[in-house]
Formats: sequence, C-alpha cells, structure tokens
Amino acid sequence: MPLSLPNAAACLRPAALVTMMFVAGCAGDEKFPPDCRANVALAPGAADLSLYRPGGRDLTDLELEARISAVSAACLVKDPNTVSTKIRVDFTLARGPAAAGRNAQLRYFVAVTDGGRVLDEQDYALRVSFPPNIETVVVKGDEITLLLPVSPQKSAGAYTIYTSFRLTPEQLAVNRARGAR
Repeated sequence: MPLSLPNAAACLRPAALVTMMFVAGCAGDEKFPPDCRANVALAPGAADLSLYRPGGRDLTDLELEARISAVSAACLVKDPNTVSTKIRVDFTLARGPAAAGRNAQLRYFVAVTDGGRVLDEQDYALRVSFPPNIETVVVKGDEITLLLPVSPQKSAGAYTIYTSFRLTPEQLAVNRARGAR
C-alpha cells in the first residue's frame, strides 16, 4: 500500500526527527517495517576493463580503459511485500593511444542474488562520447530500479546486488592475474 499523506502526518506527530524508513514502515496496517538495505557489491575481478586492438596487448594497442568507480543505492519500502531499490553505477573511462574514435560502448550487468543463487541478471549498455581534447571522463549509468520481495522473515538485507562489466573469460583472467578488484 503506497504511503499516503494522512499516514505520513500521523507518523511524524510523535517525533520531530523521523527517518524515511520509519515513515514508510508506519504506512497502512503493516505488522513490520521491512529493512530496505540490500547489499551492493562488485563481482570479484570484473570492475575493470581494458580493451586492446585485435592481436595486441601492448600499451600502444590500448583502445580504452574503464573502471566502475562507485555504485550508489537508495531504497524505499514499496509495500509490505516489496522493497524498491534504485542503483546507479559510476564509471571512469580513459581513451588509449590506439582509440580510433571519440565514442565508446561498453556492457555491464546487474545481478540480484539470494544466498549465492542468481535470481535475476540484466545487461546494460553504456555509451560514452569523449569531448575534444578530453581523454578521461567520469559518467553515470542510467538509474536502475529493482523490486525485491520481502517478508517478516526475509528483509532486503538477504539479497546481494552485484554489478560489473561483462567480460570475456580472457579479460577476467587478466584482471585476476593482476589483482584487479
């Protein structure tokens, strides 16, 4: 049941400082205020990406380097059985000496897991244009909304949301060999 203005006002009367979680938990006739904080993590070894021209592995062959620099998350109790979590991924990208143009397109994914079991996984595209004379940019991906089922026995904290680049097995092996995060 969405939070309505009369319910919000009733929650705010008893105390001047109330967090949004308490306000959301006060809505309707819920018997529990579900915790909306899911765990957010990077898939191990897959938060960095180096793209080389075909056949090359030398610095002069580097076309693009990318890194997931941050993942922000916010959540809201949607109803007694659902938590809405919004995430946004920040990237730092640098053009390499072998870059042919000023545009790049990368793939990254977001996966929701429960106890190590993947419940959902989606790929997203990141398109970047480097302005003239700029070789490094910081960009934000689109806001992604995830709906997590919750109950009195299972809060959103039971889920882990992973995000990382969609790497080839060779790219992942290189990242792991050099100790990339």
